[in-house]
Amino acid sequence: WNPLPEPAPGTDFLAGLWTLGGNGDATQRTGMGIHLYHANSSMSAGAGGRVFSDADGELLIVPERGGLLLRTEFGLLRAEPGEVALIPRGVRFRVDLLAESARGYVCENYGAPFQLPDLGPIGANGLANARDFRAPVAAYEDVEGPVEVVNKFCGNLWRATYDHSPLDVVAWHGNHVPYVYDLHRFNVIGSISYDHPDPSIFTVLTSPSDTPGLAGVDFVVFAPRWLVGEDTFRPPYFHRNVMSEYMGLIEGAYDAKAEGFVPGGGSLHNMMSAHGPDRETFDKASAAELRPQKIDDGLAFMFETRWPVTATEQAATASHLQRGYDDVWQGLERHFRS
Repeated sequence: WNPLPEPAPGTDFLAGLWTLGGNGDATQRTGMGIHLYHANSSMSAGAGGRVFSDADGELLIVPERGGLLLRTEFGLLRAEPGEVALIPRGVRFRVDLLAESARGYVCENYGAPFQLPDLGPIGANGLANARDFRAPVAAYEDVEGPVEVVNKFCGNLWRATYDHSPLDVVAWHGNHVPYVYDLHRFNVIGSISYDHPDPSIFTVLTSPSDTPGLAGVDFVVFAPRWLVGEDTFRPPYFHRNVMSEYMGLIEGAYDAKAEGFVPGGGSLHNMMSAHGPDRETFDKASAAELRPQKIDDGLAFMFETRWPVTATEQAATASHLQRGYDDVWQGLERHFRS
């Protein structure tokens, strides 16, 4: 898909959410939803503004264009492109824009709350560090007057009008708290000998399932990094996965598909569907000199899930769907050696 088209004037974060697909069952606390957003108005605009909460799952917000000020029951969080923000299940919040418009991605996780992955043989130092996650700045609202409160529950949106702002929590205790993480702080692990490692080494957060190694959702980031290897095809080789992958781009270009995959866009490769670099990338990488290479002009990510992702009708028929997506693999030749 190309980026979402421009929204109508007065579109806030909630009205600007666009569902691409998902899996599982929110009532059984399994699965996830994939959404994008494009907004040009703050949720505090208008008489009283409005507030949103999601009882079905937690929301991992990935800004791509335009910063967000998240006003939550726990205080204030600022999330800029290159950062991610997490709103836990059931927490009320509103989204105010820090620019004329804002665009990005949202992973709605119905399953176990996101957590840092087990590092195993990596040890103590690698991937995302707990110390780099930021909690909200304390704040509350003492506002009377009509406020629209929207709650997502069992897949439906419910609306009520309060006579005060529900963001009036003065103090709290516990660990069910929103947070922000700067993806540029991610400590990348990679190969220094040969072969292309599995993308699980890029996992920032994971929602584990009842089967080890198969997450309900993994949030994976392809951050700036060095590539070093011997006799190795550097981009992701052609493959099929037991996991389904939705991939988005926050900034720059993605090394395996520089053309057609742009910031704000995305691609979906469901489980066991073959994919890999486009022909131009294959030709370039095959002829490249094997020397240390720095990838510093791109920030891509992936929502990876153990279950198939079913696309919504609006996603399958969208005007911004790339209908000739698989043309990029045309013209690849056999290279068997005798």
